[in-house]
Amino acid sequence: MKDTNISNTIRTLRFLTNEMTQQQLAEKVGVTRQTIMAIEKGKYSPSLELAFKIAGIFNKPLEEVFTYKKQIE
Repeated sequence: MKDTNISNTIRTLRFLTNEMTQQQLAEKVGVTRQTIMAIEKGKYSPSLELAFKIAGIFNKPLEEVFTYKKQIE
């Protein structure tokens, strides 16, 4: 699986939200813990809908949770 150009602050936000587990977040947004783990590690890019759901859980705008890193050619 290829690394993405999208980074995120999910792990930090989970910690700051009563140390929410990956499993708890996964259940709230309707995916598996493995999906959350892959997103956190940058191994998987979430759909736009999932990204908005995750941001909503933390009550943050999308750009505070996810950042796109433009590749220099």
